[in-house]
This record gives sequence, structure tokens and C-alpha cells, in this order.
Amino acid sequence: MLPVAVLPVAAILVGIGNWIKGAAGPNVVEAFLTTAGLAVVGNLALLFAVGVAIGMAEKSDGTSALAGLVSWLVITSLLAPSSVMNLLGKGFTSTPVADGTAVTAGQQIAEQNGHFVLQSPDVNAAFAPGAFQNAFIGILCGIIGALCYNRFKDVQLPDALSFFSGRRSVAIVTAGVSLIVALILLFLWPLIYTGLVNFGEWIVDLGALGTGLYGFFNRLLIPFGLHHALNSVFWFDVAGINDLGNFLQGSDGPGVFGVTGQYMTGFFPIMMFGLPGALAMYTTAKPTQKKVAYGILLSGAVASFFVGVTEPLEFSFMFLAPFLYVLHALFMGISMAISQLLPVRMGFGFSGGFVDLVLNWTNPLAENPWIILVMGVCWFVIYFVVFRWVILKFNLKTPGREDDADFVEEELDKGGDSPFLGTAARFIDALGGAANITSLDNCATRLRMELADTSVVDEAALKKAGAAGTMKPGGHSIQVIYGTRVQFVKDAMEDLIAGRAAAPVTTAVIDKPVPENDTPEDDADEPATGKTVVLQQPIPGEVLALDAVPDKVFASGMMGPGLAVDPAAGLVVAPADATVVTVFPTGHALGLRLADGTEILIHVGLDTVKMKGDGFSPLVKAGDTVSAGQPLLEVDLDKIREAGFSPITPVVVMNDKQATVTFG
Repeated sequence: MLPVAVLPVAAILVGIGNWIKGAAGPNVVEAFLTTAGLAVVGNLALLFAVGVAIGMAEKSDGTSALAGLVSWLVITSLLAPSSVMNLLGKGFTSTPVADGTAVTAGQQIAEQNGHFVLQSPDVNAAFAPGAFQNAFIGILCGIIGALCYNRFKDVQLPDALSFFSGRRSVAIVTAGVSLIVALILLFLWPLIYTGLVNFGEWIVDLGALGTGLYGFFNRLLIPFGLHHALNSVFWFDVAGINDLGNFLQGSDGPGVFGVTGQYMTGFFPIMMFGLPGALAMYTTAKPTQKKVAYGILLSGAVASFFVGVTEPLEFSFMFLAPFLYVLHALFMGISMAISQLLPVRMGFGFSGGFVDLVLNWTNPLAENPWIILVMGVCWFVIYFVVFRWVILKFNLKTPGREDDADFVEEELDKGGDSPFLGTAARFIDALGGAANITSLDNCATRLRMELADTSVVDEAALKKAGAAGTMKPGGHSIQVIYGTRVQFVKDAMEDLIAGRAAAPVTTAVIDKPVPENDTPEDDADEPATGKTVVLQQPIPGEVLALDAVPDKVFASGMMGPGLAVDPAAGLVVAPADATVVTVFPTGHALGLRLADGTEILIHVGLDTVKMKGDGFSPLVKAGDTVSAGQPLLEVDLDKIREAGFSPITPVVVMNDKQATVTFG
């Protein structure tokens, strides 16, 4: 997702530039915007080489990115047309030209017998920059860089070569591996490319069925970047079709009204309306992950609708839910086939988005473009309904529905200069100390680590520190699921490990899920006194037994023993003389420490952390000393109920699992 994340803005810049150019002609503004956007869109393969190398490395390190870049430079340089020509002993092909002939990259102008000719490298079209420098090659280079980094980052060389030990050896080894890969591709790549071109030429004769197959395979080849080979058959003059070129020439070219554009029209309804309908993925996202899903999906939908750049949206789910992506490819094929059968034709210069639709609306070869809008509405409904049903039916892990989505969203630690140092310190302790952590990284919601010894990990302590769960993929790997702010916890851990920061003396009580097998023995520092804690009822209302609370964590006693109140009024007061340990940032809970060391948690409402503080007005702050009956918090109970949450307020003892709580 790292390289894909930069696409939406770049695509919008290109779209705006094309729009301005179509409305006002070539000018400085459109050139500036278009060039800026194409700088990213045109180098997506390079971004993949660097981004995949970082993402697949055991540790996010600039060395892996450099290795991915080295691999890209070696392979693309060795397989550039001029290099391939030298490697295979090829020459140039000469084509007579007249005045006004456009010259493309790789062609040279020469004079023969008094006439000018264009000379082009006599190599397979598979090695043309647009055909070879694609996302598939970028991903391959990124994988090479990451694998070389993971394998050779710790290599020890003899003293004479010690300067090149460790990470300095990675780029050198990567270059050597890339030489071998380039040699293989020199002979393998033309076969792949030519096979795709031949396949495209075959389906041309199948009519609407062939057009549908083209649309289907066009999408299936997107992850590998090989769709360009297929596109060249239909859009350009590879097999005599030249659908795109003929359409843009309008009535001045050889295009035929009602025919030209048949291999482009079906893209518009899907790119503009169908894929944005995939926002159904947002409606199925888990509540704690909706923010993440919203950012990814909305930006992708905007790019797809306006300029027809679909990669941000497609890449967001093609690897998470491959079945859903195949379904999307099938829909594209159906749209292409239906468009050929209907009296509608449209073309584009960039892609099948809103900008190209508007710019080409008046093209003489455009036939009934309004039908595209009607088809688009239908496809939006189809995508939304089908995607939603399939996701829920088969529990697909689309954005926002990953297994690690049930996480604690709020970081409540307030120790040190960073608000995450307290959690970081407790994580390090629970993982066996800094010396046990050999590699530390993070993804969107989890810490990814390599430990010297995974048997010493205290999963219960990780839960208590704020982790939503722990995964052990195997070997020395461990993943700690935390939430969307995991980057800050990882940074704080690195600061502590490197000695750039000191662990805070105390940390706050965390609003957390607790392990189901949590027992008094799990915490050696928690006294099991079995005493009776007499408290003043902190909020008026009906007193409930804790097991009557409609929340498993509280009802089972995982958080500790206590009582609950179904409140009748919204003022929370101190249940005893105490010190305020924590006032949660969202205001929905407070932690108190009594004079005898007993720690009390007052949690107003269930799942009310999701209200983000709306309806809660704390009257005290951490460190305050309060007396029994002193107001602590004002709560708008109506807002809690309107938001769909229960106002039931558990009051529990956090550090004595054997205590008994009574209100007196």
C-alpha cells in the first residue's frame, strides 16, 4: 500500500491538467499539473520496487529500499532496447519519413541516399519501456531487494573485506542476483509478452464475447502490470485495430462511427460508478477500523471516478480478498461485452474517468454517451449490493475487516515526553526486555518483531498494557496487535531501546481487553487480600451485580470484582477519599487510588470510548486529591443512549481479584 497511497493525488493532478488542456488548450498551468502528476503515475513501477522492498524486509530499513532501487536499475538498464540490441547482436531498422513525422523515444534520425530515415532498435517489442517497465517488474525487483536484505544484512566477511560486512553487502549482492534475473528475463519475457499479444489477436475475432474476455483479462493482469501487452492489441496499431488512436482522431481519421471505441466504452461505467460502488466495503468494516477503511476507499473512489485511475482502489482489496477481485474482473468483462452490443461508443486519451468522458463527449465518433451514465448507475447498485453480500456471506477480509481489527483504539498512557512511552516500556518488559528484541517493525495496526526467545513473552502483561491480541506466526516472529496508533508505540519503543528516552516511573490504567484466562496468579504485584471495599455509590441509579452487565469483559470479572449502576442522573462523584490516577482522554472513565492502595476504575457506559469524549465533561485531572462525594465527571446520559450505547457504569477494583465491593 505504500506506493499505491501516492496515486490518488497524482491521478487527480493529471485529470485536472487534461481538463484544463481540453477547455483552454495547451498552457503553462496544465503542463505544470500534468507533469507533476505523471512524475508519479509514470513511475509507479519504480515506486513498487522501493515500496515492496521496504514492506517485505524484516525491518524497515533504508538499506532494503536501496537494494530494491539497485535491482530496478540493473534489470531495466540491462534490458533497455539499446542494451538488448547489443547483447543479442542486433542492429537498427530504418523507416523512411516525411516532414512532420513524430519521433519517439529510442528512435534515431539518419540520412541514407539523400533521404531521412528513422532508426529504431531491432528488438522485441516486449522490451519497449511501456511494455517492460511495469508494476510486475517493479514488484519483482522489490522482492529481490527484500530477500537479499533479509539474508545478508548480518553477514560477516573476512577482516580484509570487513568494510562491506552487514548491510553494506546487501546492495552488492542484490546487483549480482539482478544480473542473473535479467539474463533469465532476456529470453523469458518476450515469450510472455508475445503470448499475450497473440492471445489478444485471437479474441478480436470473437465479437462481443471477445470484447468481454478482453475486459476480464485486462483486470486480471493488473496485479502483474501485463495488461499493457493486451491493451496494445486493441488500443494501438498492433493488430490493425488502433481503437484509441482512431477515436481521438475523430472524423479526420479512419475511425468508423458505431464501431470505433468498442474496446474502451465498457471501462467508463465500471471505473466511474462500479468501482466507487465498492464503498460497500466501508459499510462492512468493523467500527474500530472504519477510519482506516474510509481513508483508503474514499481516496481510491475519487481517483477512479474522476480520472479512471483504479489501482488505489483495486490494490486495496485484490490481495486481501482475491475472490472479490476476480468478481470485479468478471463485471468488467460483462460491461465491455454489453457496451459493444448497445448503440454506445466512447473513447479516452488517458483512462475511463469523468474527465475523459467530458472531454470526448462531443467527439464525432462518440455515440449516445448518455447511455454510459445509465449503465453506470446500474453498475453502482450491482457493485454495492453484490460486494456487500459476498463480503458478509463469506466473511472476506476487505479493508477494515482484518483479524486484527478488534483493537483498542485509544492510547491512554501519559508517561514521559511521549504519551506512548509508558505503553512502550510495558511492552518491552512483557517481551522479555530490550535485549530479547532483535527486530522491530510495524504495519497498519500491529507491531512485527523478531525475538531471540519467544517463550518468555508475557501475553497477559501485553494485554494489560493495551494490546488487543498477540500472534506467533512461527519461528522467532511475534506480532502484537495494537491499533492505528501503533507507529507511535513502535517509535517510543525504539527510543527506549536506543536510550534516547527514559521509561516513565508510573503508567496509567489502560482501558483494555483482558485475557479470558486471566487469574490472580497472573500478576505477582496484585495483592489477593480478599478484603471488602466499602464505597459511596458514585452515580445515582439502580445497583446491579457485575455479572448482569451486558459486556463479557466486565461481567466475567476479567477487569476485577465490583458492582455496576444503571444511572438515573449524570453526575459522577468520588466514591471515597482518593487520588486521581487517570482521567481517560475521552472522559468516559476515571482511575482512582484509595489511601490503602486499592485502585478503582469507574467506567461510565459500555463501549463509550467510541464517543470520542462527546457528552463527557471531566471536572478533575490526573494527580488531583479528591474527597468522598466530590464531583468528578458530568455525563450526558441522553447522548449515550442516542449514540446506541448502554449507560450502565461498572465500578471495579483493578488490583485485588479477591476483593468484595459494596456501596454503603
